[in-house]
Amino acid sequence: MAEHHHHEHHHEMPQKSRIEEALSKYNLDVKDEEVKEAVKKIIAEKVHENDTLDVKKFLMGSVELTTLKTTDSDESVLAFTERVNQFEEAYPNLPHVATICVYPRFAKIVSETLEVEGVEVACVSGSFPSSQALIEVKTIETSLAVKDGATEIDIVLSVGAFLSGDYETVCDEIQQMKEACGDKKMKVILETGCLKTAANIKTASILAMYAGADYIKTSTGKLEPAATPEAAYVMCQAIKEYYDETGIQIGFKPAGGLNSVMDALIYYTIVKEVLGEKWLTNQWFRMGTSRLANMLLSEVIGEETKFF
Repeated sequence: MAEHHHHEHHHEMPQKSRIEEALSKYNLDVKDEEVKEAVKKIIAEKVHENDTLDVKKFLMGSVELTTLKTTDSDESVLAFTERVNQFEEAYPNLPHVATICVYPRFAKIVSETLEVEGVEVACVSGSFPSSQALIEVKTIETSLAVKDGATEIDIVLSVGAFLSGDYETVCDEIQQMKEACGDKKMKVILETGCLKTAANIKTASILAMYAGADYIKTSTGKLEPAATPEAAYVMCQAIKEYYDETGIQIGFKPAGGLNSVMDALIYYTIVKEVLGEKWLTNQWFRMGTSRLANMLLSEVIGEETKFF
């Protein structure tokens, strides 16, 4: 009888055991205090050596220039994209931004207006920033964004499902969204401010990568707290362990709350210390921000400027 019961139990939840098995390969027992200490040490000992012109230039090339406002319009997004085109002429010796990030309804305008080679068109999708829509709606929104020219898609993990322990739904939705992206890169936003603990952030990172994320991203920028160095540290550790386990390289994107050049240098340093040089390209390291582009440019050219 016990045997029969066991068999039935097993039959009901094959999915769960697969996810549990995947998680069991990683160290999820991460202590908030230890993370805080590690980050404090990196900031105290390592950041200053990256405070150079070359690193700031590199960071400019890692910026995902973002406009996600209720007031965005065809006209404003067109002008926003034109600035990126003009940057190429104004500063031919500086790296252009990595990406323009907009709502899906503007994907067509950006992809038709953008003239700079190598700038990606990213769209937030899947009922950003709450992710609280039916999965059918989320996948359709994603497919439409890709059809209209999005070359990258940023989605939000189903945070509510994650916090209630429903990892199956979390993974299943990410997987379906990845299918809707086709061959386009997908970033999964964890909304780390809602996950609170280092252990949750680590678990969510692993689940997102396991389910098909090409990048993991800290925050939507629509909730406080947004990105923190501690969350970044935990996510980078997860990326490293995932890479060691599978050989698959996943990108990292801090976003939201990047308010100063020093913030950017801190995230750069965390990536460098935890993941190493292999991640220090604008393919694998991105920063979601609008504010920071002007600040970095001002420091690089040595005078206050509001180009973007």
